[in-house]
Amino acid sequence: MTQQNSTNSTLCNWLPPDIVKRYSIYNYNHAAEILSQSFARELNEIVGALRELTISIEEIRQAGGNESPIPPKFSTILEPQGWREIRISGDLLIKIFPRRGTKKGFFSHKPSNEKILENYIDGHNIDFVKGRVAVDVEWNSKDQTFDRDLFAMRTYYECDIISVGVIITRDESLNDVFKKYGLLSKYGASTTWMGKLLLRLNSRRHGGCPILAIGIKPDVVLGDKTDEK
Repeated sequence: MTQQNSTNSTLCNWLPPDIVKRYSIYNYNHAAEILSQSFARELNEIVGALRELTISIEEIRQAGGNESPIPPKFSTILEPQGWREIRISGDLLIKIFPRRGTKKGFFSHKPSNEKILENYIDGHNIDFVKGRVAVDVEWNSKDQTFDRDLFAMRTYYECDIISVGVIITRDESLNDVFKKYGLLSKYGASTTWMGKLLLRLNSRRHGGCPILAIGIKPDVVLGDKTDEK
């Protein structure tokens, strides 16, 4: 199920109205409800980071990817509150149970053979994890990064490490700001923005993992009057 803040006021039942107004928000697998009801403390800390977020035109002009100053803004706020980047790895233990006797459906209580697939789960890292909530921030990387993020969150969810994930990226409305300052070519269609994320969410690449997708809008850009026309 998808919910967008501009068309579905019910998001205000689960999220603060100022956040619903300031950001574009898409709700998959009841992520907002789960955060509000089961992880209120973690949600409040995410909301606090979103409220504090401001971006200057100079920061927008800087390099993207790992050089961008925008994702570290979340680190400054969340890490002191116990949010940490984590990585998981795991082996898969396969047990083979032979049938007991001649009757179908009855098997030995002990395996006759075991096999371990090493590194069956490996290399999945997420920017911020606290308790059972995961947060990834994607400002201006290659859009394939979303595939990695969603696969990681899906894996964490299926391994019973997290209950819900949050992905923060650029809303399409920021293109008006980029155009105004001649920066649109720097933020191309093949980079991480909400449209590219929604394509993947709508095709269920996150599996059963509840995902709250949050889009950064021009409201957070300091000194910009793009919306005043």
